[in-house]
Amino acid sequence: MGEVVMFSEEELREMSGVKRGVDHIEVTCGCTSHRYGDAVGRLRVFMNGELEITCECTPGCQEGTLSPSLFEKHSGRETARKWKNNVWVIVNGKKVPLCKTVLLKYHNEASKNANAAQRSQNGRASHRDEFVCCTRCNKERRFRLRTKEECRVHHDAVADVNWKCADLPYDKITCDDEEERASRRVYRGCSHKPTCQGCTSCVCFGCEICRFSDCSCQTCTDFTRNAKP
Repeated sequence: MGEVVMFSEEELREMSGVKRGVDHIEVTCGCTSHRYGDAVGRLRVFMNGELEITCECTPGCQEGTLSPSLFEKHSGRETARKWKNNVWVIVNGKKVPLCKTVLLKYHNEASKNANAAQRSQNGRASHRDEFVCCTRCNKERRFRLRTKEECRVHHDAVADVNWKCADLPYDKITCDDEEERASRRVYRGCSHKPTCQGCTSCVCFGCEICRFSDCSCQTCTDFTRNAKP
């Protein structure tokens, strides 16, 4: 599977540490605390708008993957809660805030679409991340459920009694890859509370995004039968 061109060569030309993945690009990033100095990491920008930072502030850091806001807080930044301004990347040898780069293009677009969808759903719950256990290595793998396509991938994985890591159509992982740390798994993408264990904002009991008319399972069949025309 080839790389997806998310940004042009020109847009990333002067940016440090650029690596292109199948569904994301990765760059060197950081956040500066006047007390503790620079905390550096690796920022991953996904096409669906997700942003993840692998902290590399110290060789023994156990934080793993963080959201930009949590990375900002972890760095000890005194004026936290402004991660778009405080988290930076290196462009032409200089620290440039994320808000002044092209890297937030997909995030801003996804946020705009999410807000529009939330208004159109009249308060209907969004979908938090879910995990499915591999039948071979017994490791739990994360599924993002932001789009209908992503919900279908998760739906089919849950229905497959022989599901394994290699079946993931994205994030190309194998059973040899490490499982997410428990400290990271508590973050499920709830818009109300990052470490939410399930609330009316992030737990959906059925909608047109996560139910499928071409699926014959009982859950989808019941939803389709009862859905309003």
